[in-house]
Amino acid sequence: MTYYFDNSSTTMKKPPEVAEAVYRALRGEELGNPARGSHGPALQALRQTEQVRLKVANFFHLSDSTQVSFTQNATYALNILLKSLLSSGDEIITSRQEHNSVLRPLYQLEKEGVELHFLDVDKDGNVQLEQLDLLVTNHTKAVIINHMSNVTGNVIDLQKVGDFCRQHRLLLIVDAAQSAGTIPIDMEKMGVDALCFTGHKSLYGPQGTGGICINHRNLVLKPVFSGGSGSNSYEKEMPVGLPTIFEPGTLNVPGIVGLGAGLDYVEEKTVPEIQKELSEMTLYFLSSIEMIPGIQIYGMNSQQVQKNPKSHGPIVSLNLEGWNSGDLADVLAQDYGIAVRSGAHCAPLIHEHFQTVKRGMVRFSFSTFNNKEELDYTIKALKELSEE
Repeated sequence: MTYYFDNSSTTMKKPPEVAEAVYRALRGEELGNPARGSHGPALQALRQTEQVRLKVANFFHLSDSTQVSFTQNATYALNILLKSLLSSGDEIITSRQEHNSVLRPLYQLEKEGVELHFLDVDKDGNVQLEQLDLLVTNHTKAVIINHMSNVTGNVIDLQKVGDFCRQHRLLLIVDAAQSAGTIPIDMEKMGVDALCFTGHKSLYGPQGTGGICINHRNLVLKPVFSGGSGSNSYEKEMPVGLPTIFEPGTLNVPGIVGLGAGLDYVEEKTVPEIQKELSEMTLYFLSSIEMIPGIQIYGMNSQQVQKNPKSHGPIVSLNLEGWNSGDLADVLAQDYGIAVRSGAHCAPLIHEHFQTVKRGMVRFSFSTFNNKEELDYTIKALKELSEE
């Protein structure tokens, strides 16, 4: 048996309906290539793809489902969107808690003349949003920020950032890889212009699914990848309309259908209930381990989380005195059957902030398929290791 606490990497345990949907898509002999023909299987694939596109739009409170483009994951979504949107002379504001899915495309764009400005984080891992006023200039084009840190679990107040962006006429681009499915997101209300998500984490879809949601009618986008689009075949240029501009080639129809089943699972449980369930799980784990001798927790403590549960997601990162994070994760896996993530978590700047570049951290991340018995077993394991 594996006690799986690596859900921020991918939710290994899925609702059975997701696997059944993928299986039916592959075995049903009814799904062709969407938007590539007028025969029955092509039309059926188009219908099912568009149904999931509509589910995604509804999920993020986006009024027009044609503004949803499917991608392989959040990393592809962020790369395509940022390289489509930004050019030399643009200035952007981002934060030191970003994942490399944001940082690396931005560093590529920096070499092409895009100027980057970073919001700091405090001792508890909170992004210093008050620095927005200090970093904005007449050339700032966008704020690009992740909704939930994949290291500390700290959650950004999107409403506050959205209000700032509206006030200064900036675009707000959100990396929702960790938050989608665990925190309610209303793009319209929060002032989010573009949102990138992945399907295989808290939306419980298959790996290889994700997308871009655009909530801005006048956004000027240029193609990053070109290829077959199913329309305008005699033109040399890739069509620039959504969703086609970001969907060259054949879509991952079985994966998208599976994503639709994952969304159904989340919608049935409801995001507020999932948020409440995961928050209670996280608070129980935090309050149980923070008194263990030698444990250092990165991010907010249990009292801070209890005071404002919505400011923290289902992620706890820690180190144990005398242990390298990789060694601790290996012992947890091999001796206790506990699956966690160690190392840098693809978020280098926040490790620089916490001075854990060499040591890394051990990350526990929860899903709706975890339970109290699993947490108690893990808490006991950490107590035993602290006494060695």
